[in-house]
Amino acid sequence: MKILITGITGFIGKETVNQISTKKHEITALIRPNTASHRLEGIDSDVRLVEIDLANTRSLKAYLTENSFNAILHIGAIRGGRKYSKQTYYKVNVDATEQLMINAQQNKSKFIFCSSVGVFGAIPPQVPANNKTERQPDTYYHYTKIYAEKLLQKYVLYNLNAAIVRPSITYGVGDYGFPYTLIKLIDKKMLFLPNKTVSIHLANVELVTSAFMKLLDMDYKPGSAYNVADKNPVSLQDLADFINQELHNKSYPRNRRISPKIFHFLEETTSKLNSDLWKNRFALISHDWYYEVDQTYQDLGLKQVETLPAFKYVVRWYLDRKRKS
Repeated sequence: MKILITGITGFIGKETVNQISTKKHEITALIRPNTASHRLEGIDSDVRLVEIDLANTRSLKAYLTENSFNAILHIGAIRGGRKYSKQTYYKVNVDATEQLMINAQQNKSKFIFCSSVGVFGAIPPQVPANNKTERQPDTYYHYTKIYAEKLLQKYVLYNLNAAIVRPSITYGVGDYGFPYTLIKLIDKKMLFLPNKTVSIHLANVELVTSAFMKLLDMDYKPGSAYNVADKNPVSLQDLADFINQELHNKSYPRNRRISPKIFHFLEETTSKLNSDLWKNRFALISHDWYYEVDQTYQDLGLKQVETLPAFKYVVRWYLDRKRKS
């Protein structure tokens, strides 16, 4: 199979392209011009690299005019919290996505789009969030993902063979996002939790990669959208206890729990300062966020993953890095 993939220098993209490489497909990957060599370490040398910035719609369109593929796996995006203009966010997350859709539609290719559970907002208006849950453009990043999904559904009406994968916050070796920060704060005894039960829903990166692989190999209903996360949510307190047990061989101190009102105050304050990144950080540890995934497991035949104890290998990686630093 001839496959085009974007986003291979990101955490999910690199894991996915390496899994696809094992199947001996003919793979072309789009990367930004002048991408640092260390960001390409570990990627199969048989992957053909083409330097095109997704923000450069003209160059992307010219390349796609001359090339066709059996499948396009679009993972590349500018994620939330990055210091880019709204115009750049829109070009990368919407305009480039549409150009790739057009190419797939014209060539009758599969188009598999990596969106985000962020279309429901950082904190969903209902839990578990499902495909009927109201979309919340609470950040510009989430807005662009919502808009790109709408475009995809429009093109499906005109015979685009597309599917949507919405990963939750993902964990695994090599990722320095929310899960890694959680481990680091617990290790440094700097994490305070709300004195109430909070349930969160993480996604093992191998599970996310499996979802892409399944969709490449199977027939699916065009327009299908799959929320991808571990089989069940986990209590944030239980996760903190687990991490602290792995780090220090004891439970996380219960005296490091504070009133939810403090988190609410911090959310409001950072919102007034237009700091989406910090507002979301406080929200993620003080509100429930989890998703309906039963249909995903059923339709894609995914192997069930439970965050505990699967999260152990990430803590072990953190400790290994700490010893070497």
